[in-house]
Amino acid sequence: MKLDLKKQRRVLLDTGSVVKIGMLSGVGVVLMLLDFPLPIFPAFLKMDISDVPSIIGTFAMGTWAGVAIEFLKNLLKIIIGSNTFGVGELANFLVGIAYVIPLGIIYQKQVNRKGVLVGCLTAVISMAIFGGIFNYFILIPFYARAFDIPVDSIVNTAAKINSLIIDFRTLIVYAIVPFNLLKGIIMSVVGFGLFKVLQPLFKKN
Repeated sequence: MKLDLKKQRRVLLDTGSVVKIGMLSGVGVVLMLLDFPLPIFPAFLKMDISDVPSIIGTFAMGTWAGVAIEFLKNLLKIIIGSNTFGVGELANFLVGIAYVIPLGIIYQKQVNRKGVLVGCLTAVISMAIFGGIFNYFILIPFYARAFDIPVDSIVNTAAKINSLIIDFRTLIVYAIVPFNLLKGIIMSVVGFGLFKVLQPLFKKN
């Protein structure tokens, strides 16, 4: 199922693939609504597995299918209703593509067990690093301005759960990065497991 860039473009334009991308995006929206907090992380960091459909799409149809699913999923969520002025959806999209892009690039070059392992490992690390960068420079400052909440207030809330958090930088290091590492690992296991089950549905591509 190795797909070069030209094949990926044909796949994305294929009617059957458009339908699959749409369906996976819809499933992703539903999974976004099923998020939940973890007691070891600040309450604003909620766990969900809404990136799993884009992981399945990446394995099955290529990198840009995964990116398209991430985009459509978050666009649909904004249309349905966002309670974060779109900040949550922007965060989900940016962190999601930080995962699926390296996964897709590596897996397309090495469509075997090693490709899956190296691709998922690289994707998890990418998700954690870029998730930290995005939150530090864009997402948390944007969230603070949108809700008129001082960044220090967000830090203080997180510090009540994790004593290692003493400022904005340590919030990223000891909360955001570990959260995305855990989320990435969970998504890798679930995403590839479901892809193997659903793989016959994508054989035509």
